[in-house]
Amino acid sequence: MNEKEISEIKRRFRVDKSNITRIRGCYINEKKEILSRFDQSVALMSAEETEEIFAVLKKTLSGTAGKNLLDIPFTNNQVLDSDEHRLLTALKNSALSDDEAVGKLFDIIRESLVIEGSYLILLAADRYDVPSYSSDGSKAEDSSSVYSYFLCCICPIRMTRAALGYYIPENRFRNVTPDWVIAPPELGFIFPAFDGRTSNIYNALYYSKNTADNHAELIEALFKVAPPMPAAEQKHSFGTLLRDAVSDECSLEVVCSVQEKLTGIMEEHKALKDPEPVVISKTTVGEVLQSCGVDEGRIEAFEENFDRAFGSKAEIHPSNLIDPRRLEVKTPDVCIRLSPEASGLIETRVIDGQKFILIRADGVVEVNGVEISIS
Repeated sequence: MNEKEISEIKRRFRVDKSNITRIRGCYINEKKEILSRFDQSVALMSAEETEEIFAVLKKTLSGTAGKNLLDIPFTNNQVLDSDEHRLLTALKNSALSDDEAVGKLFDIIRESLVIEGSYLILLAADRYDVPSYSSDGSKAEDSSSVYSYFLCCICPIRMTRAALGYYIPENRFRNVTPDWVIAPPELGFIFPAFDGRTSNIYNALYYSKNTADNHAELIEALFKVAPPMPAAEQKHSFGTLLRDAVSDECSLEVVCSVQEKLTGIMEEHKALKDPEPVVISKTTVGEVLQSCGVDEGRIEAFEENFDRAFGSKAEIHPSNLIDPRRLEVKTPDVCIRLSPEASGLIETRVIDGQKFILIRADGVVEVNGVEISIS
């Protein structure tokens, strides 16, 4: 699913837009025990409660595609004949009315997920009459297709702190007692995917709030596929590959140039207004390194290591490898952050056998808010 398609489904989670009629779920404690199950009609909830629960569900489609939102592809064999796909299909086709399928999903999550504390599993099913548009952009009267899907949302349960509150009706202060509240979702998924503005049973969209840990154990248990490498791990692996392959040629200038080139690719893609996410391959990075003057043999070494780390046909979101808005220089004791445009102000040098990071000081220089003199 691209960003435009994700946004279209996110807009469904409103009282006046959604066809969600019930919220199913269960409460699981820190011992992996199901303490309660619930099946609550949306019609019996207040407007405020409905808006709040829809806001929680909607967060399962938040974040960045390729970083927080990951495409989970199924093989042809899985779609044709596999327990995992049959379960997801039963949940979707029954609009979560299949109690056995719902219970099995709860058990898979409960038994596989490694997470601290108690949490809620929330389920909602929706039926979307996808509108069609004419060539002039006007909306057709009839929908072109129907997209039926369900969403699973996993939310930690947090204890609020005791606090002093003021109650206007009583005209006095008194303590607000601690209570359990639903935290924003940590994990979730939607099935089937909404690709090309239609249903795609060959894909699911998986959400992970934490880009450093996408809970591979849950992905493997639910979908029986190799979990994608978390975005934070991709960045670390890329940096290690670059350093090991380029070796002593891995200078400040080379790293800054790689950042500049990858940022340029992202900006060019944005200017084209292509809804599909921008991705790069080992060939793309190889061309960037070549433009930086890196030796051909070292570029080949990088590409070989890239294959081992990510796969020979891997395509990676450049935003997982660099931060286009920030350049960071770190030593064990110092961290310098600046915009990539200011990279020309910094250089590395060896003076009397000692390594130095030099920053050109243009204009006023302040330390702890005090303007200082440099002589």
